Amino acid sequence: MADTAKMSIGEKTVELPILKGVDGPDVVDIRKLYAEADVFTYDPGFTSTASCESKITFIDGDAGILLHRGYPIDQLAEKSSFLEVCYLLLHGELPSAAEAEEFEKTITYHTMLHEQFDRFFQGFRRDAHPMAIMVGAVGALSAFYHDSTNVEDPQQRMISSHRLIAKMPTIAARAFKYFRGQPFVHPRNDLSYAENFLRMCFSVPAEDWVPNPVLTRAMDRIFILHADHEQNASTSTVRLAGSSGANPFACIAAGIACLWGPSHGGANEEALNMLKEIGTVDRIPEYVQGVKDRRYRLMGFGHRVYKNYDPRATVMQKTCHEVLAEVGNSDDPLLKVAIELERIALSDPYFIERKLYPNVDFYSGITLRALGFPPEMFTVLFAVARTVGWIAQWKEMIEDPLQKIGRPRQIYTGSPARDYTAISTR
Repeated sequence: MADTAKMSIGEKTVELPILKGVDGPDVVDIRKLYAEADVFTYDPGFTSTASCESKITFIDGDAGILLHRGYPIDQLAEKSSFLEVCYLLLHGELPSAAEAEEFEKTITYHTMLHEQFDRFFQGFRRDAHPMAIMVGAVGALSAFYHDSTNVEDPQQRMISSHRLIAKMPTIAARAFKYFRGQPFVHPRNDLSYAENFLRMCFSVPAEDWVPNPVLTRAMDRIFILHADHEQNASTSTVRLAGSSGANPFACIAAGIACLWGPSHGGANEEALNMLKEIGTVDRIPEYVQGVKDRRYRLMGFGHRVYKNYDPRATVMQKTCHEVLAEVGNSDDPLLKVAIELERIALSDPYFIERKLYPNVDFYSGITLRALGFPPEMFTVLFAVARTVGWIAQWKEMIEDPLQKIGRPRQIYTGSPARDYTAISTR
């Protein structure tokens, strides 16, 4: 007999099934609560509510665990490639050699944009924020590739998935070039995913981009670390938009809009700004005291989910050191501030008691700056990486027979019913 939970509401007792996943806490199934007891549940931010069943990503925040399809994130970041992780998230298993080759070829040959699409960028002001361009441009893909917008067709769903993963770096690089006032660079089929993206961002007519294996690997690893993160705000936005039957390009544009928020995708920029504000190692004690006195905010530490060390932060710290050593910035004062701030935070009882451990954003801002990206591009890079997670989650939702259109409830606290009064009597 399945386990149940009993809830007493007035004189009525309701039995609710308890569902068990492969891992993580059990879940009380409240789907029939409203019908049987005429009550809703109240959970601002949905922090204690499972909105779906998923086989893609598992997080144990207390233990600092992040798994994609069962594989630990640190193993994927060290041993895999971003396109292999894309295949894993989309299909559920790591590809064979033949499958990996075919998938990489498919993505590579979808990287070009329709020639008319480039005119779309000209409609933005010259100083438009790259994320503003991303939201508009990705939404506009449905106007150019309407042959893959039928969400009921599995073949069209897969084609649109491939197109989004392939074209997102091209759009992001164009947003960067437009922001910089430089000409667009077309993708090349003889380069890897990360190489293509870096070349499209940094190559100029007077001087072509020279590939650097250390920097290319770092970019690929950054993409892996941000590929998916379970039911976060932007992923939930994609799922909610998709639950209405909206086309995948519109759903991903909605996810990008949500990611733009400083509490979500903009956190690494905030962490970098904090390190700049501190400036030098000798100012750290003063800043830390300011954090304790609640005069300053400690950015890049703590996480909504992780109550332990963010497993992605360990990989990002190593990547940060490799990049800085390669570009000659190993003496970067901001890195010294970051290392000392991390040391203090991990040994100070104030931070330990509050479980304020470094998260992935703490080091990623410094790494991206060393790669040559301005802060305005940080969230754009996040969007490029997260596209595969969004599309995998969207695809899973579309194929789930239990999913319904999203319709959260509320506690109404406005005026009670009242009659309209004429303007002359108000």
